[in-house]
Order: sequence, then C-alpha cells, then structure tokens
Amino acid sequence: MCLTWKLILQKNNPRTILLIIFGILIVVIFFYSYDSSCGVKHISILNQIQIYDKTLDPEFCEIILEEIDLFNDSCKPTFEILDCS
Repeated sequence: MCLTWKLILQKNNPRTILLIIFGILIVVIFFYSYDSSCGVKHISILNQIQIYDKTLDPEFCEIILEEIDLFNDSCKPTFEILDCS
C-alpha cells in the first residue's frame, strides 16, 4: 500500500492532490447541507401527505404531524396541521 502512495506522490504534484482532496470535501459538504435544506424537507412532507391520503393510517398521520411541527419551526413556508381523526 505504501508503494502505491509513493508512486502517486512522485507522479503528481502535492498541490494537485490537495486540490483533489479539497474538491471532494466541498462535494461532501454540499450533499450534507442539501439533505437538511427546507426545500427537500418540504417535498418529503408533501410526498408523505400524499401517501397518508391513500392509506389514512392514523399512526402515520402522527408521524407526519411531528415532521410538520419541526418543519414549521425551522422553515418559512409553513404547512397547515393535518386532522388525524
């Protein structure tokens, strides 16, 4: 394994390797922040509401209500609270 890294470091400039590592880090940070964005949460809740409309499962409705409460606390376009009865 060390021989492989030696060959890589001899062939490539250390600046190039740092740029590649920095690029990978930026991509990882982008995907991490993308998962927690309000737009993704909004679409996810809309899909869950559509599933609930088909199943009318009261336990699933309670789960959606918890997610709606968390979403309404942290994001601007708010959802109306569902009636689970």
